[in-house]
Amino acid sequence: MIRAVIFDVDNTLTDFMKMKRAAVDSAVEGMIDAGLKVRKDAMVEKIFDTYWKEGVEDQKIFDKVLKAEFGRIDYKLLAAGIVGYRRSKAGTMALYPHVHLTLLELMRLGVKSAALSDAPKLEVWLRIVGLGLHHYFDHVITSEDLGAHKPAPAPFRKALEMLGTKPGETVMVGDWAERDVVGAQNLGIRTAWAKYGDTHETKDSGAEFVLTDISELVDIIRKENAAA
Repeated sequence: MIRAVIFDVDNTLTDFMKMKRAAVDSAVEGMIDAGLKVRKDAMVEKIFDTYWKEGVEDQKIFDKVLKAEFGRIDYKLLAAGIVGYRRSKAGTMALYPHVHLTLLELMRLGVKSAALSDAPKLEVWLRIVGLGLHHYFDHVITSEDLGAHKPAPAPFRKALEMLGTKPGETVMVGDWAERDVVGAQNLGIRTAWAKYGDTHETKDSGAEFVLTDISELVDIIRKENAAA
């Protein structure tokens, strides 16, 4: 019997990398318009190289790239980049198809839902509220709350505690096999890999279920609970 679902947020509910790419493009265009003399594609690549090293939630990414490239921060360029990034982010942050429908169906089935993210707490809440998801989740848990990132057991244990369910009654849904799937399986939590959000070229997630569309989760739960 599946009584609860734990959802990763970025690249599971939201198409985070689509937003990130569009926002960085817009940021670089803004900086070029303000006087930055670089090739756009080269600057975009440098920003993403820094993201992969520092973390994609780094709030000082443009400061770091400008300082590394030019030895100082030109605040006109920095401001242009930030404004361009924010404008694009607001317009391109979107849910994957069928997210609202899936979460609504889970509510109708009496299945509890929690969100579990490694992103900074405020950023997670801004995404959840901004996309109208805040009424669906019983709980929202972030790495900031516990000082530990997935696949560490603490975030998953906290989710189980707050949901009041056992590992075998709970499914973790996420796109990152090494964090979402492995971390959940280490505690005996059942797993569903969000293949549609994979950005790691994963060959075999090791998950019990594979989702090509988030809505497939509803049929899986119906079948599992009917069999139980």
